[in-house]
Amino acid sequence: MSLMAEPLAHAAQHHARELSVCLEADAPALEALEARLGRAYIQQRLGIERGIESRRLRMGTGAPVHESLFSLAGLIRAGLRLSGLLERGRRNALTIELREHVVPVAHLPKAFDGFTLLQLSDLHFDTDAQFPDVLAERIRPLSYDLCVLTGDYREEKSGPSDAALDHLRRLRNEIRGPCYAVLGNHDSIRMVPAMEAMGYGLLLNENTPIRRHGEVIFIAGIEDARFFRLEDYQRAADDIPEDAVSILLSHTPEAYRRAADVGFDLMLCGHTHGGQLCLPGGIPVVTFADSPRAFAKGSWRYRDMFGYTSKGTGTCLVDVRLNCLPEVTLHRLERANT
Repeated sequence: MSLMAEPLAHAAQHHARELSVCLEADAPALEALEARLGRAYIQQRLGIERGIESRRLRMGTGAPVHESLFSLAGLIRAGLRLSGLLERGRRNALTIELREHVVPVAHLPKAFDGFTLLQLSDLHFDTDAQFPDVLAERIRPLSYDLCVLTGDYREEKSGPSDAALDHLRRLRNEIRGPCYAVLGNHDSIRMVPAMEAMGYGLLLNENTPIRRHGEVIFIAGIEDARFFRLEDYQRAADDIPEDAVSILLSHTPEAYRRAADVGFDLMLCGHTHGGQLCLPGGIPVVTFADSPRAFAKGSWRYRDMFGYTSKGTGTCLVDVRLNCLPEVTLHRLERANT
């Protein structure tokens, strides 16, 4: 064994033992989730996650991908440093915009006229140590009725989630009122029990009624439709009356066709980061989503359904943004004239 291979193998073995301990500790909480979500769903989710872990170990150490000397993140940083854009991009990443989006809904109950949802998406807490403080300051003065999170709470796609959970706990203390969330392609099902204990309502192919002055609308959420592909629109829409206003949380805009087929009035999503590193004018180079480029950021419409894709609140891979500032979004529901 080479001098380099020996420490790599040792690190991989340590990571495998660490994962085994985590799975054993999480077993009771996951068993409780099985009763709610079904054994097949939990087993499929865990199977996919174990596959990610296995690939990571086969690649070398089990260490975070961004720590690799020849990682894509390292190459991007080197290119930005040479171009003189690195520090500007880092400042941009901590300049969180407030975006406001008005959603006209013809059959919106009167009690919900002006009802406002705060959307946070793609937080990737592990990427930048300054980000949690900046986010807390940005949302603290905002006024809203309910908060929604559309996935990706950690940077790494495998390994422990302790750091992200610590930041989510602090964030929950900053969020006023109810908060509902879905998982993204970076998140583990093992995070769900801890998040729910903090007061986040995870919607995993589920829905919940939101009641106000005797009237009701529904918030639904589906599993990640990009990578895990365990989304179940029928289950998410179960028990929602046909004439009720319903809002779908999806990590990715790729769910747009099926969501419109089911009859959701509004779909809120993220995943694309709006491109994160964009050409002048905010033109995304890549969107990482199999959906129309017009759906990569901001408001859009597909048939009778309104949609909104957040540019993301955090950053992924590198703590840099160019021509694409991060955002927190206030969605205001209004009764449309008919």
